[in-house]
Amino acid sequence: MTYHPKSDFLTVMMERGFLADCTDYQALDEAALKGGLTGYIGFDATAKSLHVGSLIQIMMLRWLQKTGGRPITLMGGGTTKVGDPSFRADERPLLTPEMIDANIAGIKKVFAAYVDYEGENAALMINNAEWLDGLNYLEFLRDIGRHFSVNRMLSFESVKSRLDREQSLSFLEFNYMILQAYDFLELNRRYGCLLQMGGSDQWGNIVNGIDLTRRVCDAEIYGLTSPLLTTSDGKKMGKSQSGAVWLNADMLSPYEFWQFWRNTTDADVGRFLKLYTELAVDECVRLGALGGAEINGAKIVLANEVTALLHGRAAAEAAEATAREVFEKGGTGDDLPTLEVTLDELPLSIVQALVKSGLAKSGKEAKRLIAENGARLDDAPLTDAGLMLDAGALSSPIKLSAGKKRHALVRLT
Repeated sequence: MTYHPKSDFLTVMMERGFLADCTDYQALDEAALKGGLTGYIGFDATAKSLHVGSLIQIMMLRWLQKTGGRPITLMGGGTTKVGDPSFRADERPLLTPEMIDANIAGIKKVFAAYVDYEGENAALMINNAEWLDGLNYLEFLRDIGRHFSVNRMLSFESVKSRLDREQSLSFLEFNYMILQAYDFLELNRRYGCLLQMGGSDQWGNIVNGIDLTRRVCDAEIYGLTSPLLTTSDGKKMGKSQSGAVWLNADMLSPYEFWQFWRNTTDADVGRFLKLYTELAVDECVRLGALGGAEINGAKIVLANEVTALLHGRAAAEAAEATAREVFEKGGTGDDLPTLEVTLDELPLSIVQALVKSGLAKSGKEAKRLIAENGARLDDAPLTDAGLMLDAGALSSPIKLSAGKKRHALVRLT
């Protein structure tokens, strides 16, 4: 992409790696230059917390506000009742209204750390159940449904991929993209919203909303997508070796959150600093280019900055202090025993790692330890006895624990 933006907002999006695609770079740039650009991202309430996979979108809303725009966090109280089928192999389980409300209450806690809901260009938090719950089906079909071509909807990659694999797509799910398009129309009518952002898997849904709003309101609005993020070893962002990396402190402690970022693969450090912190781009590049033992210092900076944004600076500093104590002394005042492995020994099964480090006498005992929730990996419960440790997993030392008092480090030499 050779477009050179003039607005602070698009400059940040491009320089820091947030931008995958945009419906009209120049027109969006000009709208941002005028100031007060209102943009939204929708979050369906499928769990009581968002996980780290949503953090790229939350940071986009933060940067929109920091560059003079007005962010809208749209809670999917209505759309969650249908479930987004985008790039899924099966239908999402249906949640009751009570479950959805409880999930929204949990999700709301995170946003206050990233966007300001008071003062000039104050962020808005809105629930699409406001307009979706009361829709009259026949009126909606007549007024909104007539603007959608089934032929075109079938051509969208999110739908096409499901049908190509001959996997069922229910009529309920097929309606999701119409409802999401209608959200954009309503936000434009009610709040003058000109921009929808989302991951690149939302491109078809976003284009639908733009199309509908132009047809109904004759309004010029825009869409912008971020890349779907995977780590350098191809894993989907948001999952760790011990499960989802939740953003709510009551579902994942600030220490475990810090540890997730501290264990970032070397190749991802520079990119993640740009996306998930507010350090200057030049500094992100410098830290990401460090090699050898120095890259571990850059990972600590990454972990501190990301944790400080979500949980506060004091929590980040406490997590770093705990990590130093745990990793250097195991919290016992004694140096931890260390298992050193070479590249030739990789991949190494987690069961073998427990045995070789002396935390289990046999593979059978190691598996039992895992099955009975007695094993931990970097202080997070270890639940997968089939886990294999590769060079990426051991880019920095990992800590294995058996019970509360027996620990060992595993380090790649």
